[in-house]
Amino acid sequence: MIDISVVIPVFRTSVFIEELATRLQLVLNGLVNEYEIIFIDDGSPDQSWMLIDDLAKRNPQIRGLKLSRNFGQHSAISAGLLNASGKWVVVMDGDLQDMPEDIPELYRVAMSGTDSVLARRSTRDDGVLKKVNSRIFYKVFAKLTGSTLTHEYGNFGIYSRKVINSINQMPENERSFGLFAEWVGFKRSEILVNRAKREHGPSSYSYLSLIRLASKSIVSYSNKPLYVVTTVGFLIFVISISFASVLLARYLIFGVQAQGWTSLMVAIFLNSGLIIGTLGILGIYIGSIFSEVKRRPQFVIDLDTQA
Repeated sequence: MIDISVVIPVFRTSVFIEELATRLQLVLNGLVNEYEIIFIDDGSPDQSWMLIDDLAKRNPQIRGLKLSRNFGQHSAISAGLLNASGKWVVVMDGDLQDMPEDIPELYRVAMSGTDSVLARRSTRDDGVLKKVNSRIFYKVFAKLTGSTLTHEYGNFGIYSRKVINSINQMPENERSFGLFAEWVGFKRSEILVNRAKREHGPSSYSYLSLIRLASKSIVSYSNKPLYVVTTVGFLIFVISISFASVLLARYLIFGVQAQGWTSLMVAIFLNSGLIIGTLGILGIYIGSIFSEVKRRPQFVIDLDTQA
């Protein structure tokens, strides 16, 4: 049986593939007897598939899956997990920021009696603004989802077969590998790693795409936003009733009539914004339900071009 499967989603990272495959083979050859490296081409518009196909023809340990279009990183990971047969599965990014040389330590800790070992970044070569934004983003994300994941964690880690089998049983179309791995539970450990600098090109994730991914993950994983808007609506109702009571008491006791066109318009716009925002959140949840009940596949593999 294969000891370790390495699952790598690929999108616009063709420049890294050759070096990544070489470094992985050097590490794994001295670590286990049997292994496989699975590259998943997530509809990448560059030469990624040509390189993966060539590597697979020259190396029996390397396999390639080509998705019919871009389904997203987490769906690509899911495709790799469903096709991985190792007792342990390593999930990592394909841009060499997750370093293959950290896999032996992940494997060593895993073999000591744990089911998942996450790589926690001790260093991160990003600008100050990006680090601050990342911390704020993950704090909000954790509050809304109940997750313990922070900006120090990515997808990089090693996971036992029972963890992978449990994740593979989850049928959601909106995928979030990190949240799924946390939700299934089992014994978890971590190691500290240095995250390498990205040497070529920008990340395929823009701020907008990260916000979109986070929104989908929050809606798919938690109903806390509904409780938040319900609480805000209730507080505004209580404040409005209290303010109306004060105005009524002033009129009845002192004969002071309420005035102020500006304050009235502000109140109207505030409440209108709250109502529209609440309807928007409800709409997002309904849209998510609509996507799930259609039961479309999480991804489509181009079976004519597998390596």
